[in-house]
Amino acid sequence: MEMINTWYGDIEQALLKKFQQVRLLVLDVDGVFSDGRIYLGNDGEELKAFHTRDGFGMKALVNAGFTTAVITGRQSAIVERRMKHLDVGHIFQGQSDKTVAYQQLLEQLDVTPEQVAYIGDDVPDLALIQRSGLGIAVHDAHPAVQQGADYITRCAGGHGAVREVCDLLLLASGQLRSAEGISL
Repeated sequence: MEMINTWYGDIEQALLKKFQQVRLLVLDVDGVFSDGRIYLGNDGEELKAFHTRDGFGMKALVNAGFTTAVITGRQSAIVERRMKHLDVGHIFQGQSDKTVAYQQLLEQLDVTPEQVAYIGDDVPDLALIQRSGLGIAVHDAHPAVQQGADYITRCAGGHGAVREVCDLLLLASGQLRSAEGISL
């Protein structure tokens, strides 16, 4: 079993091949881009925190030619604004059944499941993790989701997990390099 050394530890060559097949990165939001907590103010204001390293990774991935999408069960203006700022090409919010949006993406982009990496953290993500060529669970994902994933990040959701996956996709595609001029 041949291992490849990365910033995030050793990865089996067979797993790196799965990373090499990816053309489309699809992500959940709460628990992946954020730590999963939602802050609610007395007036109904909703706040979330996003890590700038994750944003840098997404910008670098988009600049390298990857297609990106988010599919989330919640509806939030904050998510819409942040994802647009990161040049996420496809934003699906309020999805009670994420498989519908996922299938729509595959058809619209003419992508096979083997060319998709999906990152999730909880049971609603499990079906898409298992359908994708590269199913990824964040470090602090629910145990059932981790068991169904091909890869579990070293970083937790909202704390660099997205950046980790972006770096590995760039490494696998031979495009891991300095990304000057990317604004977060």
